[in-house]
Amino acid sequence: MAAHTPAVRVRRVYEPPSPEDGVRVLVDRLWPRGLAKADAHVDEWPKALTPSTELRHWYHGPEGAYEEFRRRYEAELADPAAAEALARLKDLAARGTVTLLTATRDPAAGHAAVLREEIEGAGE
Repeated sequence: MAAHTPAVRVRRVYEPPSPEDGVRVLVDRLWPRGLAKADAHVDEWPKALTPSTELRHWYHGPEGAYEEFRRRYEAELADPAAAEALARLKDLAARGTVTLLTATRDPAAGHAAVLREEIEGAGE
């Protein structure tokens, strides 16, 4: 039997939930502004997976560059608590669709994209 290829989606948390979302995982450290928890339909919120406050501030500052952000964030994901949370998401993705939710305006250039690659195995 062939191994299941992880189905990992990245969506903005402000978009309406979809039946195709599977397990909905908020991957931001802070709760999204203006969004009621009841409206978010978040199944999990593993804060250990989110970039540190220092890294977020650096990335959104004048010197922040995506490739360096990616390198620093991947290093943070090696922290035991983050690694455990990442392993859990890999396990969930092996069983079905996982949707990573973020308030980021451009999810393709943020931590959710890095997480998606890590879960799908492209970051190995």
